[in-house]
Amino acid sequence: MPQLDTRLRIILVNKPFRVLSQFTATAGRRCLADLLSAPGVRPAGRLDYDSEGLLLLTDDGALQARITEPRHRLPKVYWTQVEGLVADAALVALAAGPVLADGPTRPAGARLLATPPALWPREPPIRHRARIPTSWLELTLREGRNRQVRRMTAAVGLPTLRLVRYRIGPLTLDGLAPGEHREATATEVAALVAMLGPAPPVSDGVRRAARSASRPRGPARSSGADRPSSGRRGRGPRR
Repeated sequence: MPQLDTRLRIILVNKPFRVLSQFTATAGRRCLADLLSAPGVRPAGRLDYDSEGLLLLTDDGALQARITEPRHRLPKVYWTQVEGLVADAALVALAAGPVLADGPTRPAGARLLATPPALWPREPPIRHRARIPTSWLELTLREGRNRQVRRMTAAVGLPTLRLVRYRIGPLTLDGLAPGEHREATATEVAALVAMLGPAPPVSDGVRRAARSASRPRGPARSSGADRPSSGRRGRGPRR
């Protein structure tokens, strides 16, 4: 198992519907700053404004990148309520990876949920059409394109009505109401790091830069702007 940096901090947040996945409000919309105060942490990935569920925050930039980069193929589980009844052919197409405008998606886990998940009521609720049934799907993705779940279900004729992210790697929404947050335990952090695999090696150039930045520096040299002119013009610096 990769060695765990015990200083890593991960916060699990249940992002409500119509909240931005950032700490700065835009155009009067609610944002993460309305839910919690956590200086030094940033979202590892994002959820759309109109999506709900699990969002991870961390104070470690390298871990943030590893969670979001598709090459690590960290599984993310979504529950999506779609318009219409789900045929077997739609499940096969979702699992194979539909072709979207930006290319084919990776194979995904796709299954029909016979019983809707036990979720909180959404405010406002989804639109209701008496003559059109709805279904719930569970999708497991290992990439993170823009509005991917919505585009995948639309590609197989099942428009998404509600979208909730339930799991990221080994971490889940369990026990978190909308707007609530909690710190990940040391065991949970270790499980996430283990699932991501070993961190990429640090290059010699990065190591030298880090050593240089850590060395104490002497007093800054004068730029020479306050020195009297020598009368020489048009000459370059002395070698």
